Amino acid sequence: MFKALLTLVRGGASAVGSEIADRNALLILDQQLRDATVALERAKRALALAIAQDQQEGLRLATVERQIADLEGRVLAALEGGRDELARDGAEAIARLEADRDATTAARSLFAAEIARLRNHVSQAEARIAAVDRGRRVARAAETMRHVRRGRVETALPHQATLAEAEQTLKRLRARQDEAAIAEDALDQIDSATAPAAAAERLAAEGFGPPMRATAEDVIARLKMRGPQQKPAVRPVDIASS
Repeated sequence: MFKALLTLVRGGASAVGSEIADRNALLILDQQLRDATVALERAKRALALAIAQDQQEGLRLATVERQIADLEGRVLAALEGGRDELARDGAEAIARLEADRDATTAARSLFAAEIARLRNHVSQAEARIAAVDRGRRVARAAETMRHVRRGRVETALPHQATLAEAEQTLKRLRARQDEAAIAEDALDQIDSATAPAAAAERLAAEGFGPPMRATAEDVIARLKMRGPQQKPAVRPVDIASS
């Protein structure tokens, strides 16, 4: 029983850990990408250092080869001049320089291999980081859309509203606004229907009492009763006075 409980606790902790990792996957991905970028910068610095050291070894090798060539000419001249002991000293110096030259050549071979390895590593790391960064941008956009669609496929968090809930809220708001507008129109109709003027107009329309307002026929009849209008006389113009 105890073992089963322990297994249950471990399983619950693992589930909680997985849920936390899933909910914070973008934050984790951002930090992992930053860590990878820092590691890439270290690799670039190592590559730059290896290239600089290889260049130094190249300068050293060129110097040694010039020294060897110079000493060889001098040793030959000493041999021709019968100065064997002096020529031997020069030959020993040449042997030491040749050993130094061989060591430098071997070091440059190692640097060349290391530089090639670092170049390849940096190139691959840059391509992989660029791919992850592109994927991160796509994942962030998809995560935004997932939050918008949340509620249709997966359960939203208790403190987060869904798009469907927003649509329902808007629907209820529109319904209340429409209901209020209808009520206002009905109230206006009730007020106009119960006003004394409205009652008088209804009675006048049915022929009970004089009309409340003149009609077009009333206006025409009134104008006909006035008779023809007298046109004003036109006074002749006095040309002499002008």
